[in-house]
Amino acid sequence: MNRNDFQQLADVRIDEAAVLLAQGKYDGAYYLAGYAVECGLKACIAKLSNQYDFPPKPRFINDCYSHNIDKLVTTAGLMNQRNADNAADPVLDANWTIVKEWTEESRYERKTQAEAQQLFAAITDAAHGVLPWVMQRW
Repeated sequence: MNRNDFQQLADVRIDEAAVLLAQGKYDGAYYLAGYAVECGLKACIAKLSNQYDFPPKPRFINDCYSHNIDKLVTTAGLMNQRNADNAADPVLDANWTIVKEWTEESRYERKTQAEAQQLFAAITDAAHGVLPWVMQRW
């Protein structure tokens, strides 16, 4: 997988989430929407690598394979920027708060329409959404 693959997967997963949301399939919509953010953050991490660099420390490599949104933000080197942007934009901050609740384990959980719509909106909001924020940095 490379940066472009993760960028494309983020786009595909958010599109799939939109279809599922429209079809009333809230569990899958919730999971795939969060997964789109994960893929976007992994594209940001991939942007950090340079050809011929010595592999990073094992802990960094393990963190790259995480599904934890905050850990991926940190691994991508974006935590300070996110904190600054959140301080300047309360709506973005609220959206990050919603998105940080997503976990890989949500694939096993039932989600309501409201939960799925709230996560999807927090991710896709054109002016204050998490995914547009990530896309500016990938």
